[in-house]
Amino acid sequence: MSKIEYSKTFEVIWADMDPNRHMRHSVYNDYAAQTRIAIFQDFGLPIQEIANMNLGPILFREETKFLKEIGLSEQITVDCKLKTMHKDGSRWTFLHQIFKQNGNKAAQIIVEGAWLDLEKRKLSMPPQALLDVLKQFPRAESFNWQNQ
Repeated sequence: MSKIEYSKTFEVIWADMDPNRHMRHSVYNDYAAQTRIAIFQDFGLPIQEIANMNLGPILFREETKFLKEIGLSEQITVDCKLKTMHKDGSRWTFLHQIFKQNGNKAAQIIVEGAWLDLEKRKLSMPPQALLDVLKQFPRAESFNWQNQ
């Protein structure tokens, strides 16, 4: 397990709410996606630089487990860890946990994805600079390398 931790804190806004007066289901995934974009930025590789490599992240699966309601103006913290990755960085799985202000886990999100060549519109291998950044990311306790 990696000793490195990574998280972002957000305040839930009015546009995030649904008619039941709690955060809309899709917003959980939006905050997880924003945290994934932020981790690349904070580890020195902004998403625009990845786009300049003619690459973009593509998701194959997104699984969300809802555990607690989140209300308007609550502060939430979203963490980001690698759960699995091919050794060449071509495919990966991220684990996110969303925590309420009181520390209770509100959701768990798992996303599986790869890199899309933005010109060829086909799956692609990441260049070494991108792979080097991925290898620095925090890892889930259950992290394992995947074979191609």
